[in-house]
Amino acid sequence: MNDANHKPRLATLWLGGCSGCHMSFFDLDERLIDLARRVEFCACPLMDYKDFPDADITLVEGAVANEEHLAYIKKVRKHTKVLVSLGDCAVTGNVTALRNLFPVEDVLNRAYRETSTVVTGIPSGNAIIPRLLPRVRPVHEVVKVDYFIPACPPSADAIHAFLTALLDGRTPSGSGRFG
Repeated sequence: MNDANHKPRLATLWLGGCSGCHMSFFDLDERLIDLARRVEFCACPLMDYKDFPDADITLVEGAVANEEHLAYIKKVRKHTKVLVSLGDCAVTGNVTALRNLFPVEDVLNRAYRETSTVVTGIPSGNAIIPRLLPRVRPVHEVVKVDYFIPACPPSADAIHAFLTALLDGRTPSGSGRFG
């Protein structure tokens, strides 16, 4: 994936999940410095960027749970050469998809009417809260995914091994499919 004139552009993003996969990514510790020598970090939840840039590799954490996630992952797919589902929420829906056991209206009633809150009623219209999708979906059900790194969360070692293989031009072991 590396050539002499081009440092691969690496992005990460966070949809519906807990950020545990990003915490594992940051647990690469000093290996992040080595990774930064091999790639250009172009987008991540800690960076300030206005529009998703073109990326060679994008690691996606989290499931597609609302309309904002849906629009964003479609845009990201168009601007990414290699899209990777990172962690079980992105791969299967995992904990985020537990919401699928209940109708959306019941989830909203529980969150905004039945519990203690400063919001009166369910946000609607121009509310800051994006509209929930009828079902939480793993990323591959919405866009084409090239690789999967399962686990909740994947270990820093697993993420490092995956990225190293990919950057070395090898097929990452155990990441082609899941299940």
